[in-house]
Parts: sequence; structure tokens; C-alpha cells
Amino acid sequence: MTKILRIDASARASRSLTRALADAFTESWLAKHPDDQFALRDIGRNPPPFISEDWIAAAFAEDRSPAQAQLLAFSDELIGEVAEAEIIVLATPMYNYGMPAALKAWFDQVVRVGKTFSFDLSRGNRPLEPILSGKTLVLLTSWGEFGFGPGELNEGRDSLTPHVRTASRYLGVDGFHHIGIEYQEFGDRRFETSREAAFAAIQPLVESLSRTNSSNNLPNPDRAIHAEGSVGLPPR
Repeated sequence: MTKILRIDASARASRSLTRALADAFTESWLAKHPDDQFALRDIGRNPPPFISEDWIAAAFAEDRSPAQAQLLAFSDELIGEVAEAEIIVLATPMYNYGMPAALKAWFDQVVRVGKTFSFDLSRGNRPLEPILSGKTLVLLTSWGEFGFGPGELNEGRDSLTPHVRTASRYLGVDGFHHIGIEYQEFGDRRFETSREAAFAAIQPLVESLSRTNSSNNLPNPDRAIHAEGSVGLPPR
């Protein structure tokens, strides 16, 4: 039985493209694996608190006081969800070219020394190492603009995808898959094509993940499906 953690980061409770993509993934997965378990963490509706100076002191304390332990209790709960999951489905829009604040707050709560990564200066210039491993992350995004790939119009302006990719390594993510919808703010045929392509990509990804159930053996495990229909699709 596979355990899947689904995280919704959109501030929209309705009309959310990323929630719809996550619904499609969930339905497709459960149709194939009805006994598997999904845990839902909706940080768009219920954002995690920002970390504070006291939180940081508690996270690095060797002997925590009861008050410090209580301050980290919610972080422990979120980390427990990540630790149990084999697959993490992260559905998030891009806000101002980066993460929604709620998603950044979630990452700050779960990427924690001694829990999801270790820190050892004897390792030289790379003292951080993940503690968890073997997880697959499915990133489902929506972008108001388009062309964030290499050589495209907005190359280098997508701070969301690389940030998620980098931070998720410290959650034990070894396999990374990305399906994204572009052109949302344009609302034209390019947007419709992108949306259709993204939803069409869900089932093949579910099939691929189902066949192996292990990111280590997935074909092309670091792929990104930008789902605009085709690279360089001309305006029309």
C-alpha cells in the first residue's frame, strides 16, 4: 500500500487550476489503487505559521524546554506526514514568479535540522545531508505567463520550480516530476491547449509511477512536462 501526501497551496478555494490537477491525479491514482492512502494538507486554506526567532532557537536546542517542544509540535506533525509518504503531490500556483507565502512557510516548518537533514562541518563545504530518502515529488503548477524553459521568452523568471526542486531534496525526494499549465492570464487558445495537455499528462504519469512504485527506477525521473502543447507554440 502506497502512502501519498497531497499538499494544496493555492489561495483559491474554487477555480484553482492546481487543485483541479491534483484532483485529477488523486482520482486517477485511486481508480488504479483504491486501497492506497492519501493524506491531505491544505496550506492554501490553512497556512502554516511563519517561523520566528524562538522557533529557530527551539529547533537548534539540544535540551528543549516543554515550551520549546510545544513550539515545534506543529512542525513535528508536518514532518511526520512527509516521513510517512512515499509520494508527495504538491499543487501550487506561481505567485510573483515564486512560491506562495503559505508554501514557503510549509517548507520552513518541515526542512529542519536533526529531523529531515543533518549538519556536520566535517563534510567540508557541503555540511548538509538529507536524512530521509526514496521519495517521489509530483509538482503540479499553474503560471499566468508562459515560456519559462531554456531559450524561451521568460527563461530565468521561474523561481518556483527550482526552489521546490532544491528544497525538496532535504525532504528525501529523489524523483521529481513536473506538470504545469501556462498562459492562464491570457485565456486564449494557447491557454486551452496548455490546460488540455497538462490534464492529458496526468494519466501517463500515474501509469509510470504505478508500474515501478519507486522513483529510483522511473524512466527519466527528473523530467518536467511543461504541458503547453509544444515548445515554442506560436501565438494565435
